[in-house]
Amino acid sequence: MTRFSSPPARCIFCAIVGGLSLAAILGALAPASSFAQETKLIPRSVLFGNPQRASARVSPNGKWLSYLAPVDGILNVFVAPIDDLDAAKQVTDDKTRDIRGYSWAYTGEHILYSQDKAGDENWHVYATNVATGETKDLTPLDGVNARIEGASEKFPTEILVGLNDRIPQLHDIYKVNILTGERELLQENPGVAGFVTDDDFRVRFAVTFTPDAEQLMLAPAVGPDGKEGWDEFLKVGPVDAMTTGPAGFDKSGDVLYFQDSRDRNTGALYAWNLKTDEKTLLAENDKADVGEIIAHPTKHTIQAVGFTYSRREWQILDEEIRADLEYLEGVEDGELIVTSRTLADDKWTVAYILDDGPLKFYLYDRTAKKAHFLFNSRDDMEGYDWVKMHAPVITSRDGLPMVSYLSLPPGSDPDGDGVPNEAVPMVLDVHGGPWARDDWGYNPYHQWLANRGYAVLSVNYRGSTGFGKDFVNAANGEWAGKMHDDLIDAVNWAVDQGIAQRDKVCIMGGSYGGYATLVGVTFTPDVFACGVDIVGPSSLVTLLQNIPPYWAPIMPLMKLRMGDVATPEGQALLLERSPLTLVDKIQRPLLIGQGANDPRVTQLEADQIVEAMQAKKIPVTYVLYPDEGHGFALEENRMSFNAVTEAFLAKNLGGRFEPVGDAFKASSIYVPAGADEVPGVAEALPTDRKAMPPLPAAEEAEAS
Repeated sequence: MTRFSSPPARCIFCAIVGGLSLAAILGALAPASSFAQETKLIPRSVLFGNPQRASARVSPNGKWLSYLAPVDGILNVFVAPIDDLDAAKQVTDDKTRDIRGYSWAYTGEHILYSQDKAGDENWHVYATNVATGETKDLTPLDGVNARIEGASEKFPTEILVGLNDRIPQLHDIYKVNILTGERELLQENPGVAGFVTDDDFRVRFAVTFTPDAEQLMLAPAVGPDGKEGWDEFLKVGPVDAMTTGPAGFDKSGDVLYFQDSRDRNTGALYAWNLKTDEKTLLAENDKADVGEIIAHPTKHTIQAVGFTYSRREWQILDEEIRADLEYLEGVEDGELIVTSRTLADDKWTVAYILDDGPLKFYLYDRTAKKAHFLFNSRDDMEGYDWVKMHAPVITSRDGLPMVSYLSLPPGSDPDGDGVPNEAVPMVLDVHGGPWARDDWGYNPYHQWLANRGYAVLSVNYRGSTGFGKDFVNAANGEWAGKMHDDLIDAVNWAVDQGIAQRDKVCIMGGSYGGYATLVGVTFTPDVFACGVDIVGPSSLVTLLQNIPPYWAPIMPLMKLRMGDVATPEGQALLLERSPLTLVDKIQRPLLIGQGANDPRVTQLEADQIVEAMQAKKIPVTYVLYPDEGHGFALEENRMSFNAVTEAFLAKNLGGRFEPVGDAFKASSIYVPAGADEVPGVAEALPTDRKAMPPLPAAEEAEAS
């Protein structure tokens, strides 16, 4: 089913000390509790290494089965005959960065995927011929953010691709031949955020935002003078703009699937017949917005809808697949996801999400009504203690229910009631976005921290998506305000429940979670024992002044949700909510991780707060990666940063850690500040990595 390709509105932005020997330091770090000594330490390689196999997919023609697997540490695509997984062969050959997602072209003979350079998010779209292994760059343009906008079985050798090569702020739509790379301009962007296309590759709507953050749907029109233009089709007020919008067409192109929260709180799914203007309610839930959709592979009718409050629930709309889903629900004790289907709809791939084990992939034969096990995402998890994930709902001080997820150290909660026998140190793990959410399931960070002796709490604070418009809009203008109050309320809840020790709580997160960390150590400096900020903005003013150019169409949303950076009054308010303004309030240890090529939260955000802390002689540890962007995509960099992080946490919370060892060996890590503040880091770090990394040649020339 062709879907609206939305702009990135939901995600703005993941030693020797004092002359003592490492052995002395380790001896001085008392374990969080006795179970920590009894539970085997799970190696970082098991927790954060690339999966052995993942992302099983069946080709549309039913001929091939594909999956991701590492080659020399880099995830690439493998393809096997549908009935002979052992005959799988590597078909892509990326040697520098993981292929993190891919899809089949409707030819049934080509793999499509996107790749950037060093995390800069200037994506290129590639097509690989699975028979020959030849890979073609379909968008060989430097400095351009390419994205796949649509595919249709009616045009198996073509896809729709958005390119911002004409104007950096706007993506035009091209029809691209995956065999030859030829591209044809289908729709020039008149200044909108995105387009809605159908199965016939027709542009049916443009979607954008008014200066007042209303969502505006425009339909192509021809004026009296014969010139093509756009007419207003629908205007959605700012209160509903994030929970209302198009979700694709059926096969005929006459029925628009539409999520709508107007006149209600949660986004329900409707079928809107554009010929008759009749709207039919398909699925709704009074606690959660529409989530995952299962659609027929050729008819594009909606067959089932997933809603996630604490756990995912499926509403089956089409009796044709009821028996299939009911059978599959009984195959494994986990949450079911249908990941691909053949055009004949006789073969599916499915995955099962567990909270205490790897993803499990199956090939489902619909004719025989039989699921065949393919593989686990990891086979190196045996022999370790994995913990369950609890899903408490915490009430904020003003009465909002916050769906949360809690993991406890193994052995600390014998009766499994979600409360340890004695309070333990805790890490508050704050999700990014903020227009995203935490979910139930296997979480390597929860498992890692629990194994090291900490409770781990993830909170869907106000502004998190999936819980209705009221919950999202409750966060408007509340960065470092009520959004942070929610996190403090969660900490107080954990202390009051006997879960967390009051003086041993760390706040940690990436992107918005990194910002929340910086807010935590500045606005509430007495609450947290330490903080770990990963690619978090330190100033909301410089954040909004340095956005990627193609975010320009969604800036009205940012103004509504965050504040107006374009006016002096707005800037003053944004500065009041910026941790950089309150640097002198920091009292507790802080670890900062940053990618040098981050286009969303630029290196400036980390540099300026580190410089401000150093100017005030406030200790800080700064970890920088010259080959990363918004988060740490490379396996060796994840491993190295987490080696620093767990040693930092052990020093400040008293848990266990796996020594740094050779974690830095293959990594691009630099620690230009505070290497001596974290046990084992200074020893393991080459001397030349204790300074800022050298600028690339182009940037050095520009700086000079």
